[in-house]
Amino acid sequence: MFEPTTEKTDEEILVRAQGEPWLFAVLLERYQDAFLRKAGTILFDIRDAEEVVQDAFTKIYLNAGRFDRHAGSFSSWGYKILVNTALTRYNKCKREGKRVITLDPEIWEYLGKEENHSGFEEERDGIERVLEKMPTQFAQVLRLHYLERWPQKDIAKEMGKSPGAVKALVHRAKESFKKNAYDYE
Repeated sequence: MFEPTTEKTDEEILVRAQGEPWLFAVLLERYQDAFLRKAGTILFDIRDAEEVVQDAFTKIYLNAGRFDRHAGSFSSWGYKILVNTALTRYNKCKREGKRVITLDPEIWEYLGKEENHSGFEEERDGIERVLEKMPTQFAQVLRLHYLERWPQKDIAKEMGKSPGAVKALVHRAKESFKKNAYDYE
C-alpha cells in the first residue's frame, strides 16, 4: 500500500529510505534547488555546484545511518554535508590554480576562521559594491578576468563569445567600472 510522503518529515523519510531507497527521491526533490543555490554561492560555477550537490546527496544517502535525530534536523545535517563538500571542491580548485575565488562572508562565519588576511578583503568589498551597480555582463566579465584571474579564452568559452568579443567587453566593462567607481565615491 502506497503512503503519501508529503506528510512525512525529512527525518522519517531518511530513516525509511535506508530500507526503501526510492523514498530518498523525496528528499532530493525537497532540497535539490536550495542545495544548488547554496553550492553556487560558494563555487560561482554551475557545473561545479551541480557536481557538489550530487556528491552531497550521495554522502547523505550513504551516511544516513549516522544521522542522529536527537542532535538536530535533517536540513541542518544535510546543509553541513553540502557546505563541507563544496568547501572541499573550493579548496581543490584553489590548490590547482583553476580559479581564485573569494568566499562569501557567510561561509567565513561557517568556517569560524579567516585565511591569511591581506587587506584585499576590504578592497574587494568596495569593488563588489561597484560591480553590483554595473550591467550583469560587465560585472561578470570583470569578476572572471580580474578577481578570479580567468584567461580571456576561458571567459569566451564560458560566455559563449569569441575571444575578440570578450576583449572588447573587458575594455567596455573597465570604462563602465571607472564611471561607476567615480559615482560611488
